Amino acid sequence: MYQPARSLFAAFGLGLAALSGVALPSLAHATPAGVTESKYAAIVMDASNGEVLYAHNADARRYPASITKVMTLYLAFEALSNGRLKLDDPVYVSAHAASMSPTKLGVPAGGSVTVDEAIRAMTVHSANDMAVALAEKLGGSEAKFTALMTLRAQELGMTNTHYVSACGLPDARQVTSAHDLAILARAMMRDYPQYYGYFSLKSFSYHGRTMVNTNHLLNDMPGVDGIKTGFTNASGFNLAASAVRDNHRLIVVVLGGSSSSGRNHQVENLLDTGFSVMHRRDAGERIAVAQNIFEPGSAPEATEAAAKVVLTDSEVASLRAAETPAKKPAVQTAEARIPASPAQARLIRIKAEEDSEHRTRRGHGEWRVQVGSYKLKSQAQAQLATIQRRYGEAVDGAHGSVSEAGRHAYNVRFTGFSAASAKEACHLMRTHRQACLAMPPES
Repeated sequence: MYQPARSLFAAFGLGLAALSGVALPSLAHATPAGVTESKYAAIVMDASNGEVLYAHNADARRYPASITKVMTLYLAFEALSNGRLKLDDPVYVSAHAASMSPTKLGVPAGGSVTVDEAIRAMTVHSANDMAVALAEKLGGSEAKFTALMTLRAQELGMTNTHYVSACGLPDARQVTSAHDLAILARAMMRDYPQYYGYFSLKSFSYHGRTMVNTNHLLNDMPGVDGIKTGFTNASGFNLAASAVRDNHRLIVVVLGGSSSSGRNHQVENLLDTGFSVMHRRDAGERIAVAQNIFEPGSAPEATEAAAKVVLTDSEVASLRAAETPAKKPAVQTAEARIPASPAQARLIRIKAEEDSEHRTRRGHGEWRVQVGSYKLKSQAQAQLATIQRRYGEAVDGAHGSVSEAGRHAYNVRFTGFSAASAKEACHLMRTHRQACLAMPPES
């Protein structure tokens, strides 16, 4: 029987939730760490049909910063498609374009580059001078071109967007929203797929100088292939990103990060959760309101998926035995609850390491931790890599593996823990809303 996702999560206690199949790095309803509420906005969109899977302040007006250049490039790609512009055409740099603040390519006034070079400098290096020079070539002046940018935004349904700059340098009149930027990213892929590859470029060399793409997720997260970063003091750290996994493409926009690393981590979390939603739908689960999966509630154990992990009979017996409460001693001692904050969790982990002589080191025990079960082996392998990247300290010394568990089920596990270190690792992951099940040795 179908139930809304929030009801499903609320129905599961810790024991059953620990047996859930797909590990979702879900987000709390509160503003995530690394962003400020006054600037933060985010959205996750299915690129195939425009469905919004998650939205937080998505229609609130924000400053786009250099993500502005996506619209500048959209109009440039339109001109390339209809023959008004060619990739080897010259782009002359005016005094106005040359006067733009960094980041910039630094071509002096009167100099020129090709259209192709200007585009590469914009997508890789976020060159402000090249954005303005290209705008002047296409519109006659930056002011005329930004009027065209605003008009095209309205035609695309970007109702909260207004442009006065072709490059995104600070101006209080230049506003957009996370939803509008997702619409633009989707339009870019739909209307000009032949040019979308420019956003995937990891570097660009010009006159002996090599510039690296400001979107570091192109290297750090498999499947990410675009599209644009942005930053000003007023906007915070912005990123519109897109990724493909198992024939699904998602678009994520995060605005208002307080650091590039915090923004990137937030985008990674949103992509992982969004792809988990798509995976569950592929498996036949009905998820009408995906927002509930991104914001499942306050309890970390309530963030798990409802798919069942395939366990052997001996594993089930071992789990039941391990969960059986021991007889209480005559004099009871208070049990410390695992705190929710990462800082407190780190203090507990440090204390546990100080008591390491009382437990077996990771890599030498027989306990295991399970962090997900997936329909496809490729998904399980991606989860294994994600856990190793994000929680390397928790699984350091343990052996990670993907194992087949019946038909169309692949479990992601780490072995070699003592009982204490397995529970410690899971506690740490759960404070970050990552599913984790500590499993005793098989009898």
